[in-house]
Amino acid sequence: MSQHDFTIANQTAFGARDNINKALQALASNNSLGTEPTTPYEKMWWYDTSNNILKSYKGSGTWINVGRFNQTTDEFEILDNTKVVTTSGSQAGLLGDQTTLTWETGTGDTESLVSPAKVKAAIEENSITQTSGSAPYYGCRAFVFIADGSNASTTWTGQNIASVARTATGAYTVTFTTAMPDADYAVAVGPSNQSNPNVGYGMAIGFTAKSASSFSVRTRRSTDHDIFDCDQMSFSVFT
Repeated sequence: MSQHDFTIANQTAFGARDNINKALQALASNNSLGTEPTTPYEKMWWYDTSNNILKSYKGSGTWINVGRFNQTTDEFEILDNTKVVTTSGSQAGLLGDQTTLTWETGTGDTESLVSPAKVKAAIEENSITQTSGSAPYYGCRAFVFIADGSNASTTWTGQNIASVARTATGAYTVTFTTAMPDADYAVAVGPSNQSNPNVGYGMAIGFTAKSASSFSVRTRRSTDHDIFDCDQMSFSVFT
């Protein structure tokens, strides 16, 4: 174990050779010692033998922890550099030094790392929860509510929808802001109604075109198959 200031002063040939050998030995051992080099250079390697950590000199007095050599298991351990070495020499933030329980709960030295508990909390915070069972659940890729079919282009609200166009009576084209992977998506149709509360209409909404970037539908009364502008419609897209 050795360190060197990597400066070869004017001296006798014997002394110069000895000085050069010591500099080379320091390079060969990554300037290994329990204290940092007194004359560090940017990008210099230093193996901190007090904590068994390999470091690289950033400059301005800052050393970057690269990894730790576990002297018990003879393994190299990646460090979480948001953590620091404690005064007792124990390593905080080691990915490989946590129990399964500690990692799963996201406690202790893993508090800044991703854990199942943190993923679950993030999902629940965004109101996406799975209450019971093992069946998977999927997010909606796009949705739109049209309040007035006769003025569909100006009365819609939704997400991932670029536009809604009324192309003819009872005919509408919904265009996505971001296209679907392909045209094999499912569209769930919400309740539709006619404004006259005294007249009930059976509704039929069918596709007339469907692509990754948009879909078109036509609305009819199921009683007489009349094409007409529906007052309210909603569509949700899943893929």
